[in-house]
Amino acid sequence: MSEEQRIREEREQRIAELEARQARRSRSPVKLPVALVAIGVSVALLWMQRLELLYFFTPRTPLSLGAEGDYRYEALVSNRYAQLHGIPTTHGAYERDGSAIYVLVGLKESPFVVRRPVLPGEDWVQGKPPPQPDQRPFAVRGRLLVEEDSPRYQEAFALLRSKGEVQPVAGRLWIVIEGQRPWEDWGRVLVALVLVLFIGANGLFLARGLRQVASRRQRGPHQ
Repeated sequence: MSEEQRIREEREQRIAELEARQARRSRSPVKLPVALVAIGVSVALLWMQRLELLYFFTPRTPLSLGAEGDYRYEALVSNRYAQLHGIPTTHGAYERDGSAIYVLVGLKESPFVVRRPVLPGEDWVQGKPPPQPDQRPFAVRGRLLVEEDSPRYQEAFALLRSKGEVQPVAGRLWIVIEGQRPWEDWGRVLVALVLVLFIGANGLFLARGLRQVASRRQRGPHQ
């Protein structure tokens, strides 16, 4: 064997060793903690959206809760599509969501608060006292939530409680968010599906990595 051939073979052998070492490094368990973090974050995001996802699959037929003087409190179920009729309280809480303005108004002598778009005459200018909500009785359909499932509206609940026109049941108020219907928020469902697929992919990577670690330990450190 000539000197040139020997040098070339040694170089090729060295390259093969480096490539093998790089391949082993790519299968290293160093990335396993990253997979665990990714799974944990994805599960947390799904958990945060659990009520919205469950509501998407609730029955489309509204739960009937009755009308003033004859409410069906025994039928109360949080995170359901519901309908009811009532007489509005004289006080309401206003909020702005983008360019839209909403009023949260109670139904007299009941535990119900309704969030709905403002009506003509209820225009609220920020920085000025809010107008009295329209006093005509009305029917409403929307998403029913017990107050602990709707922390966003705690200030409105506290305000309406302080006015004494609503009557909590078992110490709790309930809100009906007008217009929110099940089987409509497909965007959220698609995001949840992506998260589930992401969890599955990272789960497979994690399982494969753990198998590789176990196999490497069985072979011993010098193999």
